Amino acid sequence: MRRADRLFRIVQYLRGRRLTTAAQLAQWLKVSERTIYRDIRDLSLSGTPVEGEAGVGYRLRGGFELPPLMFELEEIEALTLGARMVEAWSSPELGAAAVSAIAKIATALPAERRTWIEASRTFVPQFHIPKQLGERFEHMRSAIRERRKIQFVYADAARKLSERRVRPLSLYFWGEHWTLAAWCESRDDFRSFRLDRIIRLQVTAEHFVDETGRRLADYIRAQQAMAPPRETPSNGPDRARGRSTP
Repeated sequence: MRRADRLFRIVQYLRGRRLTTAAQLAQWLKVSERTIYRDIRDLSLSGTPVEGEAGVGYRLRGGFELPPLMFELEEIEALTLGARMVEAWSSPELGAAAVSAIAKIATALPAERRTWIEASRTFVPQFHIPKQLGERFEHMRSAIRERRKIQFVYADAARKLSERRVRPLSLYFWGEHWTLAAWCESRDDFRSFRLDRIIRLQVTAEHFVDETGRRLADYIRAQQAMAPPRETPSNGPDRARGRSTP
């Protein structure tokens, strides 16, 4: 990658995030952190309003704008494929939003690039997700957004049923199954639940707030601490990184 292209991408990453570390930029751009530090310094000297410091992270000061960008072929292909995956594997509401987003992107493209979307030959079958699972997904997504507790009956791998009341934190897709990451009040610990094993889901009127030790960030740290080296996503469903869902 040319240095000019790398500097441009750094600015794009910084403008789209609240705080980005040099380590993250180095990983995304496949260069050393030392190179990133040098690039950040040069951007600052050129007048780009980069704020932050080494070891903490960087961001662009508000109000800084770049000229409108044009998508390349691979970027359009990635967006189209992503929208088709969302349409096929999530809820009807989110799928419709993905299709709408691609349509809006298409209207902003020149005619010759708009045909790239229509010519894309990457497809995702749309008959894998039962209708009721899509509806369940949407209820959970709403509960996560509104921070409302949910309760349900869960069937484990042995089809043993248990009643649960949880704080929904996030949804994860493992290629075949969606799982809900949650703080389980019934077990007083983090748990992961496969959506296709959840029965009689009810979104309650009770809201919850972030508490240290029960937040999404804590869940992710717990997963990372339990994960063996080179763990693959196939180990994910029904587990919170090595912790079963009894």
